[in-house]
This record gives sequence, C-alpha cells and structure tokens, in this order.
Amino acid sequence: MRAQALAALLCRAPADKIAAVAMIDASHDVDSSWCVAEPQGIPGRPARPELVGPFKVKQRSAHTEAGRAALIHSLAHIEFNAINLALDIVWRFAGMPAGFYRDWAGVAREEAHHFSLLAEHLRGMGHEYGDFSAHDGLWEMAQRTSDNLLARLALVPRTLEARGLDASPAIRGKLAEAGDERGAAILDVILRDEIGHVAIGNKWYGHLCRQQGLDPVAQYRELARQYRAPRLRGPFNLQARRQAGFSEAELQALQQAAVASD
Repeated sequence: MRAQALAALLCRAPADKIAAVAMIDASHDVDSSWCVAEPQGIPGRPARPELVGPFKVKQRSAHTEAGRAALIHSLAHIEFNAINLALDIVWRFAGMPAGFYRDWAGVAREEAHHFSLLAEHLRGMGHEYGDFSAHDGLWEMAQRTSDNLLARLALVPRTLEARGLDASPAIRGKLAEAGDERGAAILDVILRDEIGHVAIGNKWYGHLCRQQGLDPVAQYRELARQYRAPRLRGPFNLQARRQAGFSEAELQALQQAAVASD
C-alpha cells in the first residue's frame, strides 16, 4: 500500500494521479518498516500551472466571471497539493501503526474527490487546471518537514490545512453571493471532509506527543518557530477546529499568538 502511494505521488497528470489513488488498496497488510530512497520527481505534477511567489498570485473579485474562475482554480490547486501531501506522508514515514497509513490513504482519496469536483466546475466555466498561476506554499512546508514526522503533522494538517477551516466560510459566502451555487456546494463538501482530515492530523500528533512525553502546546510552539511556520491571524473557525479535535488549551494559545503578532 505504501509503495502504491509513492507510485501515485509520482504521477504527473492529474487524471493519472486520481486513477492511481483509486487503486490504493487500504485493505492489504501494511508494511510499516518499508523504506526506499527518495526517487526523483516528487511531487509528480503537470507542467502547468506556473508556480510563482504567494504575493504574485493575482487577487481578483469573485463578482466577475474571471475572478470566480481564478478562485476555483486556486482551490483546485490547494486540493491537488493536498493529494500529494497525503500520499507523501504514507510512503515517507516508516514505523507507524497500520491505522496511520490507512487514515492518510483515505485522506488522499477524499482530496482527489475534491480536486475532481473543482476541476469539473472550472471546466464548466471554460477553464482547465493550469490556466492560472499558483503558489507552492503547502509543498514548501512539506519539504521543510520531510525528515520529521512530528513537525509534518504539526505544521501541515494542523496549521496550513487547518487554515482552510478558517477560510472556507468566507470563501463560500463570496461564491454564494456571486450566484455560484455549485461552487458554494462544493465548499460545503470540502469543509465537512477537511474537518476530518485535520482531526486525523490532531490524532496522530497527539499520539506522537504522548509517545515521546511532550506537551502538545509547548511542542507546537517550538516546531512553529524552528520550521518558520506562518503566523496565523483570525478570525478562526473555532467550531470547526473543536470538531477537528483541537483542545481548548490549543485554541487559547492560537488566539493569544494571533493577538501578539498583530
């Protein structure tokens, strides 16, 4: 199963990657000791979209057709990256319980579904994935944390992906206000599933903290500093974060850090 995840990760074309994700058989026994040298070509992705710095991605109004297409494209890019992130954590990190790998294989399948929904919607707007530029912030954090599973869990699902829980209601509101009912409905599906994905990140982050005798809040603060995690600002979707398993102590620390950075 972990070898299948690596094969899917290396696929460049979105259609090939989605098909490869669907072929991952989580019912098989998982060899948690399996290790292989990192091959070239990670992550597999198409030649387009052009990747630029985050501040070079054009911000457009959701009240124009082109602006809505650009917004849907940016969401599709996030979901494509999220497929790669879930696949990467399955093949890269050995020595975890079988449930860990099955959890993340399930996340990869749901992220592939999200990407497919958004790509189809984008196609209905006259565009294809790759038509707009995009940034690579999610994968850059994956690269920084490639040698530390605790850091990966802390800073990708529990930080960058959890940020999607905060952003989704506002984005959904913009789409609904602009009359894009299909886009708003897709955001409902994504938010529901992403709560579960962040919960999986919290579950295994907590598992490792308990295993290593670490305080989750203090350790998160140290990892965020060490790996240069972005400072998060409110408003936070506290209801969704609670559903995803963040403790009250973690939410309090999050809000205090946001106030301190203002």
